Amino acid sequence: MCGNPDLVYLRQKSKPPLAVGDGCPVACLSGCLGQAKDTTAMPACFQRTLPGLPSLSEKTYAEFPVWGESTCKRVQFTPMPRKEAVKLWHRARDFDRQTHTPGKHGGALGPSGLQVLHVFLFDFLNYKTGRLDPSYKAIARKANICEHTVSDALKRLAALGIITWIRRCAEEWVNGRYVRRQLTNAYCILPTGWVGYQAPPEMPPPHPTSWGKAAVMPSVHEEAVIEQRASGDTREVIRILELAPRGGIEAALARLGRAVLAAGN
Repeated sequence: MCGNPDLVYLRQKSKPPLAVGDGCPVACLSGCLGQAKDTTAMPACFQRTLPGLPSLSEKTYAEFPVWGESTCKRVQFTPMPRKEAVKLWHRARDFDRQTHTPGKHGGALGPSGLQVLHVFLFDFLNYKTGRLDPSYKAIARKANICEHTVSDALKRLAALGIITWIRRCAEEWVNGRYVRRQLTNAYCILPTGWVGYQAPPEMPPPHPTSWGKAAVMPSVHEEAVIEQRASGDTREVIRILELAPRGGIEAALARLGRAVLAAGN
């Protein structure tokens, strides 16, 4: 049956060209009205037989050309904090440096791949919701490259396992007819599983005695001993001991020192 929607709207890449506005394949028309060698044009008698059918003097395409694997379902994005986005950006730059070959411009990601990833992370990504669905035109404008270069960069990033995407389309009814409309892709930046990337070894924690730890202040008794060994000044040692709280051994030594000095005078 010529009007069967299952023959018209599913996987348009495998279907013959459609007439604009009629929703019926040309091959189906030729089977109903006779074999036609030229599928891009229709005899005038057929047009008179079907007065509501527009002229097919030019090559026509599907009324809603969408990618066959496009989904109409709602896509759930994954939130990504800005700090995590910054870490991924530095990791991508490190990855490109690791894979750089002498005499060539850039590494595995390449300059265009880094530019596209940069605009993804810092221009289009919604950190709260994770939404990331820019068009090729918007990516090209932000990255200052052409759309063909955007396509090549996206394929390169996907091959390295850095990004992935889902093709989307929208369903709607126009004048009582079911149609599909292609939407922008929904992208996702993958934090792990990058092909060929070797993470640098983690730095060991600093030794307790090394730089970075606050120095331990000596006690009053230890400071008095250090002063005694350094200068041998009894009066200065007694002054240091008197800084200790009353009732302790340091205060007793200070009183003893004062008494010895007084007896010597």
